Amino acid sequence: MFQDVSIVQQAGVAVLAAATVVWAVGLVRVLRRERPDAVARRQVPGLRALPGQQGPPRAEAVELTADERAAFAGLVRQFGRRRS
Repeated sequence: MFQDVSIVQQAGVAVLAAATVVWAVGLVRVLRRERPDAVARRQVPGLRALPGQQGPPRAEAVELTADERAAFAGLVRQFGRRRS
């Protein structure tokens, strides 16, 4: 141990070092828990009320009319101009 440093100061450094290690371990655990693949693993694969369901429902598709497609294309062009 250092001769010019009191035992209280040495204990303080040890306590701060231990607190830093505990904080770092906790931070790593929180960051690993919040990863997208970890979130997907924690989710329940199906609904218990529907025993035949194996996973999330598939995306639904709706056919658009010609007018709706034209309106959507106009919106896309409008938003594209704003970003340029």
